[in-house]
Amino acid sequence: MTIDLEKVYWAVGLLLLVFTWLTLRDRQHRHRWSMAAFWGLYALVFLFGKRIPPAAVGGIVVVLAGIAAARWMGLGNYNGATTEFRLRMSDKYKLWVFAPALMIPIATLAVGTFLPKWGLLVGFGIGAVLSLVFALVLMRPSVGQSFDEGRRLADSMGWTVILPQFLAALGFLFDKAGVGAVVAKVMATVVPVDSRLAVVAAYCVGMMLFTAVMGNAFAAFAVMTSGIGIPLVMKLHGANAAIAGVIAMLSGYCGTLLTPMAANFNIVPAALLEMKDQNGVIKAQVLTALPLLVVNIFLMYFLAF
Repeated sequence: MTIDLEKVYWAVGLLLLVFTWLTLRDRQHRHRWSMAAFWGLYALVFLFGKRIPPAAVGGIVVVLAGIAAARWMGLGNYNGATTEFRLRMSDKYKLWVFAPALMIPIATLAVGTFLPKWGLLVGFGIGAVLSLVFALVLMRPSVGQSFDEGRRLADSMGWTVILPQFLAALGFLFDKAGVGAVVAKVMATVVPVDSRLAVVAAYCVGMMLFTAVMGNAFAAFAVMTSGIGIPLVMKLHGANAAIAGVIAMLSGYCGTLLTPMAANFNIVPAALLEMKDQNGVIKAQVLTALPLLVVNIFLMYFLAF
């Protein structure tokens, strides 16, 4: 049996429908109807995305944006684990409490190694399901409690849950609109294209800056690779596409560490941890991001050619 990405989308859609149902049952939720509509509409995109007309999907996106803009979202009442239960589980299982989370990278690596045709995202989805099953078997909470905890986390993240998809779509549109060609022309007038180090630095720094602007390295990759990576780094100077592409993505992640646009990584954790400084996560990551960018430039220069 082959598991493709669409089946993973179905699993996500079903989970969102569970969140929708639980939200509708939460009579103490101030915005339960709008919150349920948000998760329900989002679920439809995952479940029937291939069958829904593009214009209808666009309409759903507008409604989701309207709910978020009107601030008709928020936290409700959850059947979450008590502090006593969490402390008891921590004392009982020690480091084993991290075992369910480790199932995700293990499954992703296993699928990528032994079933490469399935794809890494499929492995990631399988790992998430196995992680849930492993946690239920290990700690024996109720299934309902597990879904309520998931809803609590999703509600805490709110509209930022859908931000990566929006930004990836934006990168695709930028690429189709020819932004990459414009970037290539600008770079040709600013950067000495005959210098291998200069074009490599432009590629890596461009990935970092564009990712910081868009909040998503995948969106930036389409634009910067079509504008700088392919014409200048790979074709003009003959870089190995696989090595250069991987290091360019890592350079993009340097930008992810530096931007509030990467809300899932930098803003949501600050909110969940109730940090006084909303940008505290970003400030802590600066001394990692900038040196890593310099290392990436030299790695690409010495390894990709």
